[in-house]
Amino acid sequence: MKHSKLLVIAFLMLSMIFVGYQCGSTEITSAKLYIQQKNYDKAIEVLQKEITKNPKSDEGYYLLGYVQGEQGNFEGMVDSYNKSLAISKGFEKNINDSRKYFWAQAYNRGVSYFQKGNGLAQSSPDSAKIYYDKSISDFNSALNIEPDSVDTYKNLAFVYLSKGDNEAAVAPLKQLIDRDKSLDGYKFLGEIYYVNGTNLKTQGKNDEAKAEFNKSIAVLEEGLKNYPEDPEMLVTLSTAYIGADRGTEAIDKYKKLVDAKPEDKNIRYNYGVLLLGADDFAAAETQFKKAIELDPAYDNAIYNLGVTYLKWGTYLNKKSDEEGKVSDEYKTKYQAALPYLEKAVQMKDANSQTWELLGRVYSVLGMQDDANNAFKKADEMR
Repeated sequence: MKHSKLLVIAFLMLSMIFVGYQCGSTEITSAKLYIQQKNYDKAIEVLQKEITKNPKSDEGYYLLGYVQGEQGNFEGMVDSYNKSLAISKGFEKNINDSRKYFWAQAYNRGVSYFQKGNGLAQSSPDSAKIYYDKSISDFNSALNIEPDSVDTYKNLAFVYLSKGDNEAAVAPLKQLIDRDKSLDGYKFLGEIYYVNGTNLKTQGKNDEAKAEFNKSIAVLEEGLKNYPEDPEMLVTLSTAYIGADRGTEAIDKYKKLVDAKPEDKNIRYNYGVLLLGADDFAAAETQFKKAIELDPAYDNAIYNLGVTYLKWGTYLNKKSDEEGKVSDEYKTKYQAALPYLEKAVQMKDANSQTWELLGRVYSVLGMQDDANNAFKKADEMR
C-alpha cells in the first residue's frame, strides 16, 4: 500500500505556554523556566510538587502534559490534559493547540517511516519491516492524542497491510468504517475476510472458512450500499458468495443487478463468475461475451470466457464417458476456448496456470507442438 498523506503543522508552543499566565506559584514559575531551558526532568519534578500541593492546579496539569508530550509520553500527556480540563477550561485553547501540534509530529513521523518502508519493500524486506514497525508506533501515538483522526486509522491500516499483518489491520479498518463509511475500509476489510476464508478452505477447515466468507459478504454488502458500483468489491463479493456455498443466493442478487444496469461490464462479469461457479456454462458464456462487447480489452472477462469453454468441454467429455457414448462435441468447446486463452497468455498477469490451461486445450485439439511449447512455458514460470 502506498497511500499516505503528509500533514505539516507548526505552532509556537513556548509562546502559548507563557501568554497570559504570569502570576503562578513558585513551582509554576520554576517549571516555566525549566521548560524554556528544555530541562524537562526538573520541570516534571517541580510540577509534581505543584499538583501535590494544589490538586486543583489546572495550569500545573497543563504544563505537566506539555512536558510529557515533549518527552514522548503521549498517554501521560493526554491524562494530564484531561485532568486540567476537568478542573477548568482556562487552558482549553492551549491544550487543543498542543494536542494538534504533538499529533502532527507523531503523524508526520509515521508517514515518513511508512514511505521509507515502502521504498525498501522489494530490495530489503527486513529493513522495510523495521520502518513499518516505527510507523505503526507513531501512528498509534497519534491516535492516543487524537483518537478521532480518520487519516491516522487509514494509514495505520495500510502499514499493517504493507507489512503483511492482515489481522492487525482489521481493527483500524473497522474504525474507518465506523467513523467515515470509508470505501477503503469496506474494500480491504472484506478482502481480508475473503483471504482468511480461502486459506482456511485450503487447510480443510470448511466451517471456519464459511464463517470468514460470510463476514466478507456482510462487510461488502454494507459497503456496496454506499458505493454500489465499486468493481473491486463486486468481484470479491461474488467469489465470497461462492466460497460460502451461497452461490444461488448471489446469482439471484446479480440477476437483479444486471436487469437494473445491463450496460455495467463489472456487474456482467461478476454475474458470469457466479454462473461459471454453478456450472451454468451457457449463461456464463452470455455474460462474459456481453462484458467483452462492452469493453473489448476486458482481460478478466476474456480469460474467464476461455475457462468457461474449457470447463464446458471437460464437462461434456465426462458426461459422454458416463453415458457410454462416443462424441466429439466437447472438442468444439475446446476450439472455442483457444482464441481467448491465447489472448490470456499475452496479458501482463499471465502465470504458469494460464499456460497450463492453454497447453491442455492444444493437447485435446491434437496440436502437440503447440502444447509442448505451452507446457514448457508453464514450467519456466513456476
